[in-house]
Amino acid sequence: MTERAQRDQEQSTSVIVLAGGQSRRLGSDKSLLSLGGEPLLARTLRRLAPLSDDQVVVTNYPERYEPLGLEARLVRDLRPGVGSLMGIYSGLRVARHPLSLAVACDMPFLNVALLRYMLGLAPGYDVVIPRLEGLLEPLHAVYSQACLGPIERVLEAGRRQIIAFFGEVRVRYVEDDEIDRFDPQRLSFVNVNTPEDWAEVQALLEARDL
Repeated sequence: MTERAQRDQEQSTSVIVLAGGQSRRLGSDKSLLSLGGEPLLARTLRRLAPLSDDQVVVTNYPERYEPLGLEARLVRDLRPGVGSLMGIYSGLRVARHPLSLAVACDMPFLNVALLRYMLGLAPGYDVVIPRLEGLLEPLHAVYSQACLGPIERVLEAGRRQIIAFFGEVRVRYVEDDEIDRFDPQRLSFVNVNTPEDWAEVQALLEARDL
């Protein structure tokens, strides 16, 4: 990608990081766990910085992150406790650009080349989402502003599954072979839900200097 193309991409893409989970299985706020000397949330934002000049963190507890001095905007979930679809909706509502890349705060090995590829697929679609071995990765996906209306309708109907609105929008699925061109080990999708996951992430960082 040329320097101009990268700049144009940054000017058309927002980043939404969801940090509203309860971390019940882990027992502590995973977004603040320190990996390589920085909190997971800060690491996620740093890795995504080349993709956007507009970063949004959706959280029920913005006061937790104010001491970190993040450049991202801290936005409250419009309806706490409803789930990740509401988090995506809350972020899209305030996003400054037509496209938004939405990820979870606990994905420490995001692959910028893969994400750039996904953003390049976005023209003509409302959602670009990995389909990894048949399973969708909705918290590693691109959403357009055109998703707002369909998301609002399914939320009003009491539906919380992120893909519940996909029938109303144009979806581009990113398949295994496409993912493997950029991330053959699929580390992009490693996340932290349990103490065992956290131990694995620390071991990966130490072994591979990611």
